[in-house]
Amino acid sequence: MNAPVVGFAGMTHLGLISSSAVAARGFEVVCFDSDAALIERLRRQEWPILEPGFAELVRGNGKQQRFTSAATELAGCDVVYVAPDVPTDDQGRGDIAGLTRLIGDVVSAMNSTAVMVVLSQVPPGFTRALRVLPPQRLYYQVETLVFGIAVERATKPERYIVGCADPLAPIEPRFAAVLGAFGCPILPMRYESAELAKISINFCLTASVSVANTLAGLCERIGADWSEIAPALKLDRRIGLYAYLSPGLGLSGGNLERDLATVQRLAAAAGSEAGIVNAWLRNSTHCRNWPLRQIYERVLSRQDCPTIGILGVTYKENTHSIKNSPAVALIRELTSCTLRVFDPAVTASANWHSRMTVAEDPLAACDGIDALVIATPWPQFRALKPAELTRRMHGRVVIDPYSILERSAARAAGLEHIVLGAPQPVGAT
Repeated sequence: MNAPVVGFAGMTHLGLISSSAVAARGFEVVCFDSDAALIERLRRQEWPILEPGFAELVRGNGKQQRFTSAATELAGCDVVYVAPDVPTDDQGRGDIAGLTRLIGDVVSAMNSTAVMVVLSQVPPGFTRALRVLPPQRLYYQVETLVFGIAVERATKPERYIVGCADPLAPIEPRFAAVLGAFGCPILPMRYESAELAKISINFCLTASVSVANTLAGLCERIGADWSEIAPALKLDRRIGLYAYLSPGLGLSGGNLERDLATVQRLAAAAGSEAGIVNAWLRNSTHCRNWPLRQIYERVLSRQDCPTIGILGVTYKENTHSIKNSPAVALIRELTSCTLRVFDPAVTASANWHSRMTVAEDPLAACDGIDALVIATPWPQFRALKPAELTRRMHGRVVIDPYSILERSAARAAGLEHIVLGAPQPVGAT
């Protein structure tokens, strides 16, 4: 059997990363999007996403990977992935209307023997209800990319979870060849199980994050340090080396929130009990407001109308996304303050706050401020020298949830350095 030609429809984050990973394995890959302007940008290597290693990955693929706005080019493909990002609203509801339309367009363009693989995240029951192709030519594959490390996740997958009409039947050979090229375990299961598997993964991550956030908050009050405890947990085989045990500012980014909302709706419709989801969401809201509580306790209780510097507005490092960003939520809450804001990837929007200045670099955001919040753990912020912050800042409060600054250096510089999950500085409230 000749190597299959693989198509990808939908050139947003998921489709771009996934198609590039397949091309890197030596397959000819056709990347389709109906947005002709986007395709022209991609051909000029003007990437609409921020992912470490992505540009290098595509350049290495050369002619193996091509971009087109003509759906007819999918006719030459043996396997076609449908892979647009699915947008979500503020209640975690996914809008699958665009995905459904794209599936219809792809079916019309595919040849009569090609296999379709739905890669976008969909609610349980979606794939079986499509009925656009014979069951043996329709699959659902779980995507497990993570913003900021998506290239690594796509090129070195841990396993493939594949939804099938009949999980006992062999996977179609051309599709199996694509999966097999990555040398990882392949787990076939019924459509509904695969669709729920993605949600199940995010539930386990949510549970780990909620444990870390809850206990980190307790550490702050009793003099314990979560950074000392987490390594002990990771050495427990029942928890594991790669467990999500770093405390943070609640759930953000939209993906975990979407899956929690999906299960709430499914449980309500099915009469199942899912009260734990409400507890996780309450915990997330409490953790998201951690910087705001610190500012009230340490700054606003001492002075009126302070100037606050905020470093980072994206919901996490190495991404352009501000979906459910704790930093944006904080900015909108600080209505009595003057703000100086900087992010290396996103320019803060003027409609977030009426008295906000966008700084040209991290140090400029610190000039004359009464307190600093390092809201996103961008790697370049680790180069900040606490002594330089002391010289530039008017006040001494640095709220650093992710411990970006070196703690001993911050103390030596006279900063009131507040870290999530760590004992409060001597003399701090």
